[in-house]
Amino acid sequence: MRILPLLAFCFAMPLFAEENLGTLVFSDDFERTETQKVKDEPGNGWNTSSSWSAKGNKEVDLVDGTLHIYIHPEAIHAVDVGHAFEFIDGTATMRFKFHEEKDTLMLNFADLTFKEVHAGHLCAATFGTKKVTLQDMKTGGMALKYYDARKAGTLSKEDQDLLKTKSQAFPYEIGVNTWHSLRVTIVGDTMTAAVDGQNIGSFTSPGIAHESKRVLRLLVSNQVTIDDVKYYKTK
Repeated sequence: MRILPLLAFCFAMPLFAEENLGTLVFSDDFERTETQKVKDEPGNGWNTSSSWSAKGNKEVDLVDGTLHIYIHPEAIHAVDVGHAFEFIDGTATMRFKFHEEKDTLMLNFADLTFKEVHAGHLCAATFGTKKVTLQDMKTGGMALKYYDARKAGTLSKEDQDLLKTKSQAFPYEIGVNTWHSLRVTIVGDTMTAAVDGQNIGSFTSPGIAHESKRVLRLLVSNQVTIDDVKYYKTK
């Protein structure tokens, strides 16, 4: 007598889970084409770094309803593909596919109006094939007092030890040339990462609670293909 209600609950779970992510404020399935193949043209409000980091060489392609991001041999920086997403607490989800074991995808939350950190870096989740690393950059390595000292070679041992507490890595394994899903959720000062519906780890640090994350930047050091990007806001 309990089978039908139980089945109904099970089928409803994905819908309830998505609704609980908050209000959907942006989505992109990349079902469009480029007008040319010389420069980056991701469309739908996306910006890329290629004009300054790769001498203008193309590093982003729309391919069969997906976004393929790859670093050019002349690039001096990871490929940065960003979109506005202003929130305090929220969630980013997407599907992704790595092509080589060395591929990584960083979801970098930033506020370019906040001048106490380098390039607006606040916090990040970096996914690889073996681990995900969660970072507080605002009170960690991108805070100007630490960033400048490291560049000058004057970072103290005490500060080096402090910076080690500003990130945490969580092991897992995924295959290449296979689609996976990820989710990064920020609630207060805690960031949680999930892959293929399974929570991988959570990290708590004060910089994560920055009052306004204004941009989500996807940073790629080798290559990755992404699809079905969604941003949700709860606060």
